[in-house]
Amino acid sequence: MNRHRALLIVNTKSRSGGESRATAVDALSASGIAPVEGECRCRDDVGPCIRAHAAAVDMLVVAGGDGTLNSAAAAVAETGLPLGILPTGTANDLARTLSIPPDLNRAAEIIAAGRTKKIDLGTVNDQPFFNAASIGLSVELTRQLDRDIKRYLGRLSYMVAAIRVLSRARPFYAVIAAEGRTARVRTLQIAVGNGRFYGGGTVIERDASIDDQRLDLYSLEFRRAWKLALLARDLRHGEHGAWREVRTIRARAFEVSTRRPRPVNVDGEIVTQTPARFSLRPAAVTVYVPGGE
Repeated sequence: MNRHRALLIVNTKSRSGGESRATAVDALSASGIAPVEGECRCRDDVGPCIRAHAAAVDMLVVAGGDGTLNSAAAAVAETGLPLGILPTGTANDLARTLSIPPDLNRAAEIIAAGRTKKIDLGTVNDQPFFNAASIGLSVELTRQLDRDIKRYLGRLSYMVAAIRVLSRARPFYAVIAAEGRTARVRTLQIAVGNGRFYGGGTVIERDASIDDQRLDLYSLEFRRAWKLALLARDLRHGEHGAWREVRTIRARAFEVSTRRPRPVNVDGEIVTQTPARFSLRPAAVTVYVPGGE
């Protein structure tokens, strides 16, 4: 019986380090999948590697976190390869959205079982994202999350970095346009979500899903950053829309402009800047998911 061949992309720089490769290979092999290891030294190598191997494999498996998955997104959508996820990153928000467990053997069994679903892909200035893209606080948070902090503190590193960022956060001016409506805002953060989770388990909107063919935007229009401490629980659970200082909009496309170019955080990576054009590619990627969803 022929075994399915999987192109395996591993982020050896993730918190679990070089162990991820051997563990991923063992988990896939034990589930009856033959891994073909791709040589990717940096995120720019991932897309070309996937395209080069696409005709010779049955699927793509990424062992890493959301940044590694983001680097594969464009090529996965282009080649049509089904995507398997072995969560070895710090946040693993896409895995959480899809109910894929952090145990790699169980995650490999999900891939081997072969149940798939199609999910949407967001884009900002033609850069793809699975989870969310944002401007403001999250950019500074990403800059604070250096590799050493993430390696030693794991998900706790988000809390440590957030305290640092909030202590010096300042609002900025932006214009948000969606479906013929325009809003001029003074905000601490604008986030646009495609999936359900981002930022280490924060909910972008309580009834959001990654296959609902819509994007969910929120803007935190507080005059003082310290007030975000009062919002923290509701923000974590996607209930922030009840606050009058929080603007929420649901649409298939947005445009956000700022007085000066501001960087945009895309699935934990800073890859573009404002003006930012957000759009949606419905059912663009096929992923392996647990049965019974």
